[in-house]
Order: sequence, then C-alpha cells, then structure tokens
Amino acid sequence: MVNLVKRFNPDKRRRPKVDDYFGDWKWREGLAETMVPLVGKLYRNEVNVLMYGRPLLNCSAVEIMKLHRFVREVEGNELSEIETFPVLEHISKMKLLPCEIDLGEIVSYLLENEKLDPLKYVENLLSENIRTKRSYPLRPKDIVLFGFGRIGRILTRLLIADTGGGAKWRLRAIVVRGSGNPDDLIKRASLLRHDSVHGEFAGTIRVNKENHSLIVNGNEVFVIPSNDPSKIDYKKFGIKKATIVDNTGIWRDEEGLKQHLKNPSVEKVILTAPAKGKIKNIVYGINDEKAKPEEKILAAASCTTNAIAPVLKLVDDNFKIVNGHIETVHAYTNDQNLIDNYHSSDRRGRSAALNLVITDTGAAKAVSEVLPDLKGKLTANAIRVPTPNVSLAILNLTLKRGVGVEELNDCFRKAAFRSKLRETIDYTNSLDAVSSDFYSNEFAVVYDSQATISNFNSVTIYCWYDNEYGYTKQVVRLLKKVIGANLTRYPKQ
Repeated sequence: MVNLVKRFNPDKRRRPKVDDYFGDWKWREGLAETMVPLVGKLYRNEVNVLMYGRPLLNCSAVEIMKLHRFVREVEGNELSEIETFPVLEHISKMKLLPCEIDLGEIVSYLLENEKLDPLKYVENLLSENIRTKRSYPLRPKDIVLFGFGRIGRILTRLLIADTGGGAKWRLRAIVVRGSGNPDDLIKRASLLRHDSVHGEFAGTIRVNKENHSLIVNGNEVFVIPSNDPSKIDYKKFGIKKATIVDNTGIWRDEEGLKQHLKNPSVEKVILTAPAKGKIKNIVYGINDEKAKPEEKILAAASCTTNAIAPVLKLVDDNFKIVNGHIETVHAYTNDQNLIDNYHSSDRRGRSAALNLVITDTGAAKAVSEVLPDLKGKLTANAIRVPTPNVSLAILNLTLKRGVGVEELNDCFRKAAFRSKLRETIDYTNSLDAVSSDFYSNEFAVVYDSQATISNFNSVTIYCWYDNEYGYTKQVVRLLKKVIGANLTRYPKQ
C-alpha cells in the first residue's frame, strides 16, 4: 500500500501528520473528482462500487470524501482517497462480470495488511469474476409495480437508479387505479419528481401522453389504469413473464394475490406488507433462503419486522435471548387521520399530527415466524408520533449471560461491516444522532451505539430505521433474489 500512496501523493505526506490541511483537502478532493467518472463507467457495465455498503454512484466529490470520513470514524483507520483511487482506477480497467465491489472494505483490509501488493490482491480477489463471455440473459426481467403510493414511488426511484446497463431487469409498468385520464400522468410525474421527505428525484422525468407513459432516466414506464389485475393486457406493452410488486396492501392473502397470477403475462408476485395465511414472510438477509424458485407469491413482511429481525438474530446468536419487550416509536403513516375522525382501529382516529398515539403491532408475532427460536419470548407495542418518517425500535432484552456495552457495540460494529448482515445492519457512533439523520438510509436498521444500556444480563438497544426508504430497499433486495438478479459482492463474507 505504501508504494501506491507515494505514487499518488507526490508530497510524500502521511495523513496522520498533515500540517497543510487545505492542501491535503484539495489534493484529496481532486482524486475524488477523478473517481466520479470511474464509478459511472463501472455502473454502466453492471458493476456497482460501494463504500462500506453505501453506493458511490451519483455521489459528488465531497460526498465521496464524507464516505471516506465515515469509514475512518467507525474503523479507526486512515482510509483516504489517496489509497482508494489507485485501487478503483485499476478495477475500472478490468473486464468484470456484473457484481458489487466494496472499495472501502478492500482498502481497509489492505491498510491492515500492508505487506500485500494492492493490485495483485485485487486481481486475485476478482479473478473468478472476469468476463470471458456474456453470461446473463439477453432479455432483462420485466418488473411491474401494482400501486404508486409512498412505497411504490420509492420503489420506482430505487429500481431506476439500480438499472445499471439494463441487462438484468427493467421497470416496465406501473398499475394505478383510475380512469386513465392523461392529465393524471402529470400529477403522478410530479409526485415522483418531488418528495417532501426524500427530496428531489435524481434524474429527469418526461410525460408521454400518447403512450400513457413516463420516461424516467431514459426508461419508458407505462402507467396502466386498472382495478382488476387478471384482465390487464400486458402483452400490449411487450411485457412477458413479469414479476409484480404489489404495494397497494389491498390483498394480503393467497386468494387475493392469486388474481395477479391469473394473468398469463405474470410469473411471480411480491407483496410489500405482512402476508396472511400460508404465504411466507421474508426478511432479506435473515430467512431469504425460504424464497425458493418454485414459490409464486412471497411477502416482504413489515418495515418494523425487517428492522428488528436482524438485531434480534445477532443478539440471540451471540448472547441468547431469554425474553424481552420491543417498543417501536413509529412515524405516522397514511393509515392515520390528519385531524380527529372515524377510524376502525382504537386511537388511530385521533390526529396524527398532534398526538402520540399508542397502538398495537404484530411485530413480535411476525418475528417468531422469521426467527422460530424466539417464539413466545417477546412482546411488542407501538407509539405513533408526529414525525413524517424514520422510526425507532427500543429492545429491552434479558439475556442468558451478562454483557457490557462495549461488547455489544463491538458485536454490532463487526456485524455491520464484516459479516453477512452488512447489507441489513448499519452502525452509528454519533453522539448527536436524531431521527432526521437517517432519512433515505438504505439499511433495514441502524444500531445506535451511543444509546445502548447494559445492566449485566438486562440490555436496552436503540435502533433507528427509515420505515419508508430502508424498508423499500429490503423489498428490492428480495426482488433481486426472486428474479435471479442478485450481484455477488466482493469481498465475500
């Protein structure tokens, strides 16, 4: 690693001893600017570059620098653009098959093992993924969203952003309720373009009234008005063997969701809500091995289940949970009323914007389905609060043995960055973390290391989760698995 540092740092400065802070910043800023087109080039060739799980695509130079800073804070190393740029440059020259490459993990490992030749290490790491021939289907998988509410619009953003070169899948259509008035397209385009919580859409959206479609970053997405999923003529739009992501919540049982499968153009269905009956609820990263190819209908469970299941699994695997209670402090949702009005559920009829609302949650029961070993050990309740997004799960757990805060934090830090749970668990050590810090966080859950409490074998764990964006990202991960579009991530865990 030292030779590469000298090559790309002509002043021979070692970062811990920098005196010229401005000069050091400008030098690293220049390297970060040079990284931007390399990341874009790799993306168009179906190679996604990450920095400890966070995508570098569409990041500005300063945002790339901030991600380097994040790694330095959580790992306690001196990772900088001076070390990562030459590695990225070398990767960009390799002919790779579609994959994900965590640049931060690779270079952090090299910093810990300075005797390794960085470029040879990278070549050996990726040797199995060298492109020798086209190894993925010429026709990408067709994706159709059934519904265009909060989750539907975030799904659209994520799927478009993750299209890459278009070889794996394409978002082909969005099914909406209504008569198909062309003027509705303008409103729907505006809702996709502007979001009060997650900000402006990263790209361009054009309305094609003649085709009744939206052109989103070059992807033509047909907007199909229909209330009957079995009667939609998908063939008219060239859609075949589609996977439907039903985000309406209208049907949650097999009988209702099977209506999609009556359509000859539909192959599989994913529900973005907890399912009823025999349909399997899947939390990606925890029990997604149950998402077998023969399964025609699967559910992505709830946002809360996706958030707490990884935490509970990690704690139970390492310390064994005897029993516990989970309290979720949940942002209000469309299910509640802005002002007091009738609601079928107790308390939820009261104004969401003015009250803390105690309500029930099926999280404990849902977790026992995903993690059978915890059946009967947990209780759960929820409080809806007047914030538009990001929720907090407070887990009060009794463990089989005593454990201190430092041991718990170390366990979660390693899991977040060096384990198979790295896609689902994020980690923060910020002393000033508040809910708005986690808007648009792509992980299922964020472990708050500064809030952890331990009293021998009784622990309290605080976990943030973006109940919209983080959950929807989990849906996308499950979708990729279902359609066979999951990318191998390097380094492997």
